[in-house]
Amino acid sequence: MDRQHKLVRRYHVSNAALHDSQAVDHLLMKGNTGAGVWADPAYRSAEMEARLRASRLKSHIHRKGKRGKPLTEQGKASNRTKSTVRARVEHVFGAQTNDMGGTLVRTIGLVRAKAKIGMKNLAYNMRRLVQLRRLNPYPA
Repeated sequence: MDRQHKLVRRYHVSNAALHDSQAVDHLLMKGNTGAGVWADPAYRSAEMEARLRASRLKSHIHRKGKRGKPLTEQGKASNRTKSTVRARVEHVFGAQTNDMGGTLVRTIGLVRAKAKIGMKNLAYNMRRLVQLRRLNPYPA
């Protein structure tokens, strides 16, 4: 997602057996991200942190507490700061879930699922472009 304009820039579709964090390589490409990566705690692992460092990307992945060892106040504050950026991206998912028919994909086959999700992303971007034009009708 483009956090400045709230547009879908790139997406990846896989079957349900693949966890989101295992498909992150399809999204972390030059030109698709800034200097940092924001994500929820499911993406945090030593391997992921090493991959981000190797790609010269700064990790802004949320931290999570463990059983018997909750997050410190500093950890909670850090997550709150990261949430301000992530919230802009989560609005896109919220719009698609609430306004565009939900997130359930009722198709048979990965090709059809990719087409359906691609069309939903395109429709969302077109709707968002109309909103952006309304906010700034005469760009310089």
